[in-house]
Formats: sequence, structure tokens, C-alpha cells
Amino acid sequence: MNQAVTNTELGVKLPRPLQRLQDVAMNYWWTWTPDRLTVFRDMDPALWESCRHSPVLMLRQMSYMRLTQLATDPWYLNQVENLVRNFDSYMTQKETWAFHSMPGYDLQRPVAYFSAEYGLDESLPTYSGGLGCLAGDHLKSASDLGVPLVAVGLLYRQGYFHQRLDSNNWQTEYYENSNFEDLPVTLMRDEHGQVVTIEVPIRDRMVKVQVWRVNVGRVQLYLLDTDRADNDAVDRWITGHLYGGNIDTRISQEIVLGIGGVRTLRALGIAPAVFHMNEGHAAFLILELLREATAGGLGLQEAGDQVRQGCVFTTHTPVPAGHDTFSPDLMDTFFSKFWPQLGIDRKTFLALGAKRVDDPWDNFNMTVLALRYARASNGVSEKHGEVSREMFQVLYPGKTTEEVPIIHITNGVHARSWISPLFWEMYDRYLGTQWEEHLSDPEVWSRVDRIPDEELWWKHEALRERLIAFARHQVAQARRRRGEHEDWVNAAYANLLDPNILTIGFARRFSTYKRANLIIQDPDRALRIFSSQEFPVQLLLAGKAHPKDEEGKRLIQKIMEWARHPALVNRVAFLEDYDIHTARKLVQGVDVWLNNPRRPLEASGTSGEKVAFNGALNLSILDGWWIEGYNGKNGWAIGEEIEGHDIAAQDLHDSLSLYHLLENEVIPMFYDRDEKGLPRTWIAWMKESIKSLAPQFNTDRMVAEYVCNIYAGSCAVTAPRPVLTGAGFKADF
Repeated sequence: MNQAVTNTELGVKLPRPLQRLQDVAMNYWWTWTPDRLTVFRDMDPALWESCRHSPVLMLRQMSYMRLTQLATDPWYLNQVENLVRNFDSYMTQKETWAFHSMPGYDLQRPVAYFSAEYGLDESLPTYSGGLGCLAGDHLKSASDLGVPLVAVGLLYRQGYFHQRLDSNNWQTEYYENSNFEDLPVTLMRDEHGQVVTIEVPIRDRMVKVQVWRVNVGRVQLYLLDTDRADNDAVDRWITGHLYGGNIDTRISQEIVLGIGGVRTLRALGIAPAVFHMNEGHAAFLILELLREATAGGLGLQEAGDQVRQGCVFTTHTPVPAGHDTFSPDLMDTFFSKFWPQLGIDRKTFLALGAKRVDDPWDNFNMTVLALRYARASNGVSEKHGEVSREMFQVLYPGKTTEEVPIIHITNGVHARSWISPLFWEMYDRYLGTQWEEHLSDPEVWSRVDRIPDEELWWKHEALRERLIAFARHQVAQARRRRGEHEDWVNAAYANLLDPNILTIGFARRFSTYKRANLIIQDPDRALRIFSSQEFPVQLLLAGKAHPKDEEGKRLIQKIMEWARHPALVNRVAFLEDYDIHTARKLVQGVDVWLNNPRRPLEASGTSGEKVAFNGALNLSILDGWWIEGYNGKNGWAIGEEIEGHDIAAQDLHDSLSLYHLLENEVIPMFYDRDEKGLPRTWIAWMKESIKSLAPQFNTDRMVAEYVCNIYAGSCAVTAPRPVLTGAGFKADF
């Protein structure tokens, strides 16, 4: 089947000078160009907000009168022309990093990247948290580097849930249907104009799955959708919610993603050189590849060898509950007609995903399946690689822990998506020509020392002030939704938070191991810190607990009950419904980013990497990426790099360390000002944070490592890491 799609017309008659805007609007490239703010937002700032930052919806809703006004505005037209020129140049670029450096570079044999979620932008509800944002950033850097890559995921009708706190600070959830016509997604059609549809067996039914395309720069993301009128009502909801429903929903989603994803690529005529499973959710793709190979006449052993040569795997969590497992009975229900197609019996089939193959009751583990059939596997930080080798050593009899073939590639972030425009403009002036093309070159970032302290500080203060204004508005709106008195609503605008004082941010999933309550382990001591008049400190929190995680919801409630103290009522705020938009404001505006998970359960983490690009400092447990990033003068390390089974003792030890750092190092350094009112030592640490962290913890470096150490079949696992040169990464073979 030829790869034909519907055209990208938005159904809007734009004035001729603006017509190319619809091409830009239909490609998520616009999310990482600074020009987006002066082109889309400035068309109508209020409409931009009400459209939830979807340029497609905005262009549809904007009045023709306003569009014709813009079409005769010379300044605005100049901005549009610059944007379109940059877009065309980007999309037609041939001399990319991958073209010169990627072994076996072949646009016709791309990497196929599979993930259950993608965080590209707040306008597309296909993500819940860090895994999705990491996947979205992976696609963006793959596009920037010119890596031939396609991606596969699911298109969720209602996405992840929306969060509200009630009057008792208890999290409640609600869902909204997405109108995909208002988003930069295109329903795929074949050369005859028919919707591209594949079928996937779910229980005893063949479920029809349609395919949508999302353009992410030069990368195509294909999202699978079961919400079709010719499907059973239950099956239409398979792609209803991200991480929603019961265990039947979960296994059904993973069948659609893995098996359906392979069938989709075949239907589109795409022949991947590599299948990259980003977390175990996609591991059923292995079963489909085995089915194809055995249908071609190979036995299971030979088929496995063939499949293994084309599969790679990334594991993202050291938390046992984070690895999907399905009972033998459930596997019987969904796969009893599948294993005969492989020419094997039930016992042999279940052993493919069993951690202990001699245990008939062992659950089918998606991570185990992926590890067994991946020629290269990796964790997402050096520490996580160590933990993963320990967790899965049982799969490699005769090998020591150190010999287990799970390497690590430390996560990064897509700098272009997370750097504030204010800092971007500053970097443009001080880091040199085309600095953004050399993000992984330490020499480029060493030029941060050229930035005058005064300029760095006032721009950071401007971002903090913007964050506080945003937080006040969000809290005021939340109070109004709860029906609180209008005086209390207005008090949020007048009194909540202070744009001139030390601002600490904490935002992540409210899972118990992330210890959101560590800051109030000693409520009275925490009260003294955050109620101080001499050295004032404020705390901004955001994040969601899974709808079924009662303990996570109690963490939110407990912190906000502590914050009801009269001395804290204007010093602590919770921002509801955490999303990429809120995250962007936080990582660009806080002074300190707090991260205190229980060791060694933070596989990597990326939010602290985002704040580093914006000059903020990390205050974090030595776990995940921070073990590799911390150098003693670019942030602070909470506790010590120790592990133990006494959770209470570890929590106490870490909380005492956290309080000590705040009282004796963080707060005094922030308020140590010279005659100009500048915190010179703090600014020096800001510069050191940028210089030491930016070159390493970005997805350009990360994707280049995947190319050289994972994707390239001839050098997987054993290849040296990419070498940094003045021209960026170059594979050293």
C-alpha cells in the first residue's frame, strides 16, 4: 500500500500572505522554534490561551477580519516570512549530522520507535509525565539530527485525566473528549482515498484500527486509534484513556501498540531497520515479528535469532510495579489462538515472558520478553544501568552482574523546547553563531561566562516574576471553580507568593517513592523555613497522583493541609492539572528545583535537566542523572549516596540533610547580596550549572548515543560513545 495521506488543508480560507501558516501549524516543529510566540500567540493572545495553544484550532476560530488585518501588517508579515523561511530550510536540509555520521544511513530503512506516550506539546493529549516527554524530546532531536526514524503510539480519545482539588484538597479527576480535527493530526488514507485500517485480534474479535499521522519536524509519528463505528463499543474504548481502565484494557492497548504497530508499518510500506521498544509497553511487537518469521518457514529458534537482530529496548524504571506483567490466565484469554501460529505450545509461549521459565505460574513480564529478544538493551542513567543489571541477572545464567548486557544511555532533554525565549535570545548574543547546532560541545557552553552577571540575573528575575503571575492566575481560577468567596479569589492575585523571593519548585508524579512529603517530615521546622520574614522562601508544587493511587492523593492532601497554616497561606501554592505548559513555566522561572526520590528508584529524571538550561539550581538526591551531573558547585546533593532497607531511617536522614542545606547553604547564598543587590556567588553557580550540565544532558547527545551504541547493528553495545568535536557529535568507529 502506498503511503498516501489526506492533505493538510485546515478548511480555512487564509489571506494569501498567511496561507503558508497552515503548513507550519500542521507540523509540531513550531513547538521548538522561538518564533512561534511572535507568530501564533501574537495573532490573538486571548484566543491562543482559550485554544490551549493549538494553532490549528486557532486558525479555524480566528475571524476573517482579524486575519485580513494581519495580512496587511508589515511587521507581522515579516515575522511570518521568517518563520516560513526557517521551516522550509529546516525541512529541506540534507547535510544533517546523521547523513554524515550514522552507519548504514538509509532513509528507506528507518528506526521504528514505539512508545505508549508522547509529550510533544500540551495541545496533544498523548502523554502523562516524564516517559512521554522523554519520547517527545527523542523524536524532536532525531528530527534535528536527521536520523531516519518513524514513531508509533496510540491516539487517546480522552488522553490522561484532568486534575482538580476539592475544598478538602483531595484530588478529583475528569476527562474531556479531544476533537482531533482541531489538532495537528492527519487521518491516513491510501491511494484510493480509503482510511488506512489494520486489524488486530483482541480476545475473539478482530478489532479495526485506523492510523493518524503527526509531523514532528522531519519525523513522522503514527498514532493508532480504535474509536471506529464498526468496532464493538468496548473495543472503541481501548484507546480511550492513557493508563486508564483495568488490566484487560492495559493488555488490549499493548496488543494494539505492539502487534498493531508492526502491521501498520507493513501496511504503509515502511521496512524498519530497527524496532526500538521504549519501555515494555510495546514488547508485543516481538510476538508479531516472530509470527511473521515462523510464517516464512523458520522454527522458533531461527525466528528468534532473526527478530533479535532487529530489536532494541530501553527500560525506564527500577520500580518493580513499573514493569507490566500479565497472569497466565489472562494470556490464555488473549493469546490462545496466537501461539499455534508460532508453531509452539502454551508452555513454550508463556516461557517467552517468564522470569523463571520453570515456574508455570510466573506472570508474563513485558520487560523480560523485550530483554530476551533485544540485541541491545539499556537503562537511562549510569546508576539505572547498574540497578537493571541486578534486577534481571536471572535472565543471564552464568554471567556476573557486571556481565549482564544492559548498558546505559543517560536521558537528556530537547533544549530547543525547554529554553525560555528570553534565555534563547541571550544565548544567541553570547554563545556564538549557530550555537544551537552544537549543543553537546562544552566549548560552546563555556561562553556563558561572557554573559554579564547583571543581565543574567535580571532576565532570571523576569522569568520568576512571570511564573508568579502565572501561578496566581492558576490558583485564582481554581478557587473560583471551587465556588470560594470572590475576596479569596482576588486575594490570590493580590497576596499569593512574591516575585522577589527565593522560589523552590517541586513538580512530578505524586508516587510515594518520590517523597513529596519529605519537605514536611518535620512540619515545625519546615514551617520556620517557609514562614521566615528575614529570609523568605516560597514553594510551588504541581503533579498528579494516578486515579487509583490513594496514597499519592493523600500526599497532596497532607502537604496542602500543612500549607493552610496562616503563616504559609501565601508562601505555598499547588498548581492543578500539571501539563507541559505548566512545566515550561516552572522550569524556566524557579530558583531551585527540588527532587527527593527514595534511592535508587529514580531511573533518571529529566525535569532538573530542563531547569539547568534556564539557569536554576538543582537540590536533589544523588540518584538518576544527578549522580552524573552534580559537581559540588552547580547545585546541592541531599543526603549521601547510600541505600538501605530501613525506609523510615532513610527518610529521616534525607529530611535532616534537606533542612540543613536549606538553612545553611541555599537560603544564605541566595540572600548574600553585594552593593548592587546582586547575589554574586549564586550567579556564579547558575553559570556553572549551565556550563557543566547543558552539554551533557540534552537529547542531541542522547540520540547520537542511541545511533552509535544501540541502533547501528555492527557496533551495538560495544561501540565507543560519540566523540565531541567542534562540529558536534561524530561517530568514532
